[in-house]
Amino acid sequence: MSDKKLIDEQHVISTKKGNGVLRREVWVDDKGNITRYNLAYINAQLFSGDNGRVIGFDNAHGYHHRHHYGKVEAVAFTSFEDMEILFEREWLALRSQ
Repeated sequence: MSDKKLIDEQHVISTKKGNGVLRREVWVDDKGNITRYNLAYINAQLFSGDNGRVIGFDNAHGYHHRHHYGKVEAVAFTSFEDMEILFEREWLALRSQ
């Protein structure tokens, strides 16, 4: 069986609160194990490269990695929950600038 998208969330951030979109996508296999994920803050006004992705974490292309203003670097993966925590920390740090 193919993976099934379990979570497909998009939260639009108002211009007053910083603008952009937060994306959270999660795919699972038939046993409920997470096989793919994408966590991203998209704001083409802040960064036009990488389809507007300012920061993000995903495991596309066969490895876990972090996006930061167009730069992509591998990250050590321990769990999806840890990736969510890292993403939240980076998003909150960026928002407070």
